[in-house]
Amino acid sequence: MAFTLPPLPYAYDALEPVIDKETLHIHHDKHHQAYTDNLNKAVDAEPKAQGKTMEELFAVISTLPKAIRNHGGGYWNHNFYWDGMAPTAEAGTPSTELAAAIDRDLGGMDAFKAAFESAGATQFGSGWAWLIVQDGKLKVINTPNQDNSLMDIAPEKGAPLLVNDVWEHAYYLKYQNRRPEFLKAFWTVVNWKRVNALFAAATA
Repeated sequence: MAFTLPPLPYAYDALEPVIDKETLHIHHDKHHQAYTDNLNKAVDAEPKAQGKTMEELFAVISTLPKAIRNHGGGYWNHNFYWDGMAPTAEAGTPSTELAAAIDRDLGGMDAFKAAFESAGATQFGSGWAWLIVQDGKLKVINTPNQDNSLMDIAPEKGAPLLVNDVWEHAYYLKYQNRRPEFLKAFWTVVNWKRVNALFAAATA
């Protein structure tokens, strides 16, 4: 088994009231575990995929079976999603450098938040809202299903900094059909310390 499911970096109730304990438990232990298990099955069945990291697989995902794209994206995207959140008291704030880039590239924090929420709200069906670095500049995008901006098939490529999950299982127990409400609440649990570190690495 090449890939394993990491534990959450916080307790199941650590993100309440934004994300409730039951949702986090089901999302991580059931949904994410299923992506992990199915990814391993798909990799085991494809010799070209064996012994590679997810990032290496994403770079040639167009040449691999669809199951690796779907379950590999599900596996990686969820790991990235969990790490991008933190209890509010530990979340930090945007660095001076990141804040300046948000002002320069996205029109300021309020405009960035509005664009990010819109990317999530307008993603038809299941998918993700992202903040990425593309050619040295910040950009807000969305992706369908389990795609991400590291995949060779992605229409918008770049280094991911932040993501929110807009599959219904990410929010439905608490928010039902009110996806925009979930997207707005997300800001209080963004792990800005991690976003700052990823931004520094992507622009070094």
